[in-house]
Amino acid sequence: MQFLLAFIVVGPLVGAAAALLPAPPGLKGKSPEQAVLRHGVTVTGVILAAAIALALGFDHDQPSKMQATTDISWIPALDVRIHLGIDGISLPLLVLTALLTFLCALYSYFKMPAGPSPKAFVALLLILESGTLATFAVLDLLLFFLAFETVLVPMYFLIARWGGEGRRAAAWKFILYTLLGSVVMLLGLLLVGVKAGTFDMVALATDNGRGLSTSVQLIAVFAIGVGLAVKTPMWPLHSWLPDAHTAAPTVGSVMLAGVLLKMGTYGFVRIVLPIAPDGMQVFAPYLAAFAVAGIVYGSLACLALARPGSKGDLKRLIAYSSVGHMGFVLLGIATMTPTGVNGALFANIAHGLITGLLFFLVGAIKDRYGTADLDALAGATGAALYGRAPRLGGLLAFAAVASLGLPGLAGFWGEMLALFAAFDPAPGLSRPAFLTFMVIGGVGTLLTAAYLLVVVRRVCMGGTEPAGEGGHAELADVRGYELAAWTPLVALTVVAGLWPAILLGLTDPAVQKLLAGGKA
Repeated sequence: MQFLLAFIVVGPLVGAAAALLPAPPGLKGKSPEQAVLRHGVTVTGVILAAAIALALGFDHDQPSKMQATTDISWIPALDVRIHLGIDGISLPLLVLTALLTFLCALYSYFKMPAGPSPKAFVALLLILESGTLATFAVLDLLLFFLAFETVLVPMYFLIARWGGEGRRAAAWKFILYTLLGSVVMLLGLLLVGVKAGTFDMVALATDNGRGLSTSVQLIAVFAIGVGLAVKTPMWPLHSWLPDAHTAAPTVGSVMLAGVLLKMGTYGFVRIVLPIAPDGMQVFAPYLAAFAVAGIVYGSLACLALARPGSKGDLKRLIAYSSVGHMGFVLLGIATMTPTGVNGALFANIAHGLITGLLFFLVGAIKDRYGTADLDALAGATGAALYGRAPRLGGLLAFAAVASLGLPGLAGFWGEMLALFAAFDPAPGLSRPAFLTFMVIGGVGTLLTAAYLLVVVRRVCMGGTEPAGEGGHAELADVRGYELAAWTPLVALTVVAGLWPAILLGLTDPAVQKLLAGGKA
């Protein structure tokens, strides 16, 4: 188990280095480009297999216990250690990351985005995977920061070199926002480590803030929270996200929405909640207020983009929807209750599955139709997917109703638990304030349903006017490689929706222990 976790974290880095080497003669296939793309599929497939083996070997009777731990001294002068481990909180995120990266590599093998050498593309995708997996596996504050920052460079280049129109400006906006947030976060992490005398996240969580004064906790929560909120992204620090998603290639959008946004909310749960509970209690109402503002703002922005004549981009609309969905995650965390935190973790996984699927589908529509402009897709000569590509239309409708939180699908449970927790927040938090946040969040769910149903009606049913001559040319339906990449996401969305205990059974004991100061 120790070896498996270390291999999962380091393996993609080795694969990235190997991707830059010349392919052995026997493995070149039709071309070196095909060989390196096949290498990406192989490496990510092996990492996914290792993650599944780790999940199967995980002691599900003790999900609150750190397992597969490695603890080696790295920088003795600062007491920085190479400390790895997983519990019920990090294991689902680890498997989700490995799955989405493999599906992106598989999709790219058949549909490589236009741009420079596939060698660089595969190497960057693997470095991105390694940094994300490390973020969910490390248990040292400084290692967490290093892993958190590792993902920025590969994502910058994936957007800037393989993206669409406006890619360079979007890539710069992405990296500047996240780097500025990270600088503030580093100061907060250093403050906690110096004042507590350790950077070990397990020891700090067990201490539960007793070694930190209230003023130190307040400064730490603010500083660390700003860096995490930018990555989440929390309104009003979200403005880099729509541009990044709109410009990114399909697989870049899938990784950004499905995995990278989760790093911010994971940091709130793993670091801020257990290490500085007093500081978090002061800031929790403000975090909840920003969260519900994001829910409503994201929904209203999506409604504006979906309106006929607005020339809204479908990728941009889904990006704004992420601001709303991550608002529910932040609301759950802000309640500081086991119900809310469990709901936040569930919503994290559900969002990764559903929004990853949505970006795959929109990428496929854009490839076929040449645009993601909603007015073009919804016009009389537009996509009309139900008639022209029924399987693609059916999948888009499925992903949309999953995203709006239809009971029986994964999107329902996280939002429901977050709202339920806001009804009864942790002791010390203002119940009237959180009841208000719950009502606003409930309105946000109605707005979410409104814009997603408008999108389905316009894209899947098409315009109401008769098409001109040749207006309804044949549109390719779902291809074999697309079906292979999307089926796991559909299946897991259904399984998690019908059987929420598969996730909640893992997270709940770990969350209970975390909020109780390390006591099971």
